[in-house]
Amino acid sequence: MSELLLLFVVSLLANLLSALAGGGAGLLQLPALLHLGLPFAIALATHKIASVALGVGATLRHWQTGQLNLKFSAFILLAGLPGVWLGTQIIVSIPELWAKLALGILTLALGLYSIFKPKLGLNPQRIHRDTMGLSIGATVLFVIGILNGSLTSGTGLFVTLWLVRWFGLDFTRAVSYTLILVGLFWNGLGAIFLAQQSPVAWTWLPALIVGSLLGGYLGAHWALLQGNKLVKRSFEVLTIIIGLSLIFKN
Repeated sequence: MSELLLLFVVSLLANLLSALAGGGAGLLQLPALLHLGLPFAIALATHKIASVALGVGATLRHWQTGQLNLKFSAFILLAGLPGVWLGTQIIVSIPELWAKLALGILTLALGLYSIFKPKLGLNPQRIHRDTMGLSIGATVLFVIGILNGSLTSGTGLFVTLWLVRWFGLDFTRAVSYTLILVGLFWNGLGAIFLAQQSPVAWTWLPALIVGSLLGGYLGAHWALLQGNKLVKRSFEVLTIIIGLSLIFKN
């Protein structure tokens, strides 16, 4: 019972922060599973399944705003899903030490970039929606999808910043797309493939799922209430913490 309560609390906090910043739940949730004794492959598959609940909780809140463009949503979804599938196939071929180090450096760079661009993502502007712009945007989303399928920490943060930087979305809108499309669909596909490749700690999933659902909904609600400045600051704090964590854990 104490283990389930711990998992619920960790999942609630991790996914609340993730719903604010657009990713990063794996920073707390996956290490908690490892700390409780799960092998990495089982912990990763269990975390991936639970992370889909974050997308469900956030979707329930963000969808109420009626501000999401269905065509743009389909674009993000279709650009990333093939990459997610490819990532699940090559996960075993990536040296974990170097993959986490590279991901840590890139994640840290995202946070620093946002900090040194104080106006980034505060006011939306519609850019790069021509054929060339969409092609470049789709290519980067495909690559991030590969990372999403093969690694676990922080890839939603990459999507959030890319939507802000390349397509001109404000942070709140970018996070809403990330949580729905990455949290629900990209992670859902990854969870299906990982569950086929590794055992899952099914007895621990209910606590993780309830925490993820509540955290996703509450975090999304808070983000919509407080606006872009809070979301931007949350993004910066989480990317720096996750980046440093991945670097120094190596």
